[in-house]
Amino acid sequence: MSERIRLVIMGAGGRDFHVFNTCYREDAGIEVVAFTAAQIPDIDDRRYPPILAGPLYPDGIPIRPEADLEAIVAEHEVREVVFAYSDVSYDYLDAVRGRVEETGATFQLFDADATMLESSKPCVAICAVRTGCGKSAVSRHVVRILRELGLRPGILRHPMPYGKLTDQVVQRFATIEDLADQKCTIEEMEEYEPHIESGSVVFAGADYRRILDAAEAESDVIVWDGGNNDTPFVEPDLFITLVDPLRPGHEATYFPGRWNVERAQVVVIAKSDSAGDEAIATVRENISMLNPKAKVVLGRSPVELADPEAVRGKRALVVEDGPTATHGGMGYGAGFVAAQAAGAAAIVDPRPFLEGRIKAAFEKYPHLRSVIPALGYGDAEIADLEATINRVDCDVVVVGTPIDLTRIVEIDKPAVRATYAFEEGSKPGLGEIVREWAALRRC
Repeated sequence: MSERIRLVIMGAGGRDFHVFNTCYREDAGIEVVAFTAAQIPDIDDRRYPPILAGPLYPDGIPIRPEADLEAIVAEHEVREVVFAYSDVSYDYLDAVRGRVEETGATFQLFDADATMLESSKPCVAICAVRTGCGKSAVSRHVVRILRELGLRPGILRHPMPYGKLTDQVVQRFATIEDLADQKCTIEEMEEYEPHIESGSVVFAGADYRRILDAAEAESDVIVWDGGNNDTPFVEPDLFITLVDPLRPGHEATYFPGRWNVERAQVVVIAKSDSAGDEAIATVRENISMLNPKAKVVLGRSPVELADPEAVRGKRALVVEDGPTATHGGMGYGAGFVAAQAAGAAAIVDPRPFLEGRIKAAFEKYPHLRSVIPALGYGDAEIADLEATINRVDCDVVVVGTPIDLTRIVEIDKPAVRATYAFEEGSKPGLGEIVREWAALRRC
């Protein structure tokens, strides 16, 4: 047998594993010598376990920091490097390509088509062009419509296997207790909990063939609830992509979000109630260039504050959804918008009060200024989040996370939740398209 081609997969603890499982796990001509990890803290220096890696990898596969990439290539005489994570600019990709090619290895992007699984059930995919487009609210809107039609949607959530991988091969979340039992991070709870509260079951984990099989066994229709701006892991019959007019142009300049626009049957211009006409026009023009056959609909993202009077005239600290504020590049979210609309006397700058890993996040993402991202990938980070919030000199804390953060951290000041939803903004709207699709598919 000829010598196996040595390969590295660059990832962030999710997409990279799926690329390996679908494209390389059973290929005896390829040896994946390592994954590299980026974006998410504390997911490097682990090992992809043998139970997931398969018989060709009896010792599993090491997961190493992305900073070690050049050393890994030299150490193992790596021939190819596959880039397999999401929400990065094409300029960033060019820089990574340069790093790889300087080592003598070949650089390639993951093949989205090759990694999409076939389902025995109809599938709706909800994806986006960037983190923080409002995709979660749209996913819940679509699920609500399907349930009103008498269907049982099985929700496949984009992977976030940041814990013990041997315990996360296939995960099923049907109750709030399941979140605690399976030691979910704040980021996982933000995505799973709203679905659970509406009566849906969420499936996630590390091996999506097995996860899809589990969902199909108790569902009439599969809903792919994408993460960041990643591509679907399941071949969709109805492909919905969100674009964000608050970041016009990003639909064409971020990977793999551009791919999502090019492949979508329906493109939703979210946040149309917050964006200017010129920005919406720019986004429409880019959609027309990238995918002239797509149906384009408008959506609104209204923000609601639980108790506006508790914020009016007060000095407010704002805590936001972590990924949206950090690698999503927004720097703010629903909480900031709600606090301003309620007439807060000031949005308190948290930077003088940062602790530990929250301080490190501000150093990594210098665009952060006015809000604290609710980072909670582990106990240490949650402790630093709690300490930072409680150090800030303010009158009230506005919490813009999708879950009740006070259930996770103890806040020593009054806390008011800000939430957002999805509303139809045009006719025909997304709901009409989904209902028509379900009727044609005879779901």
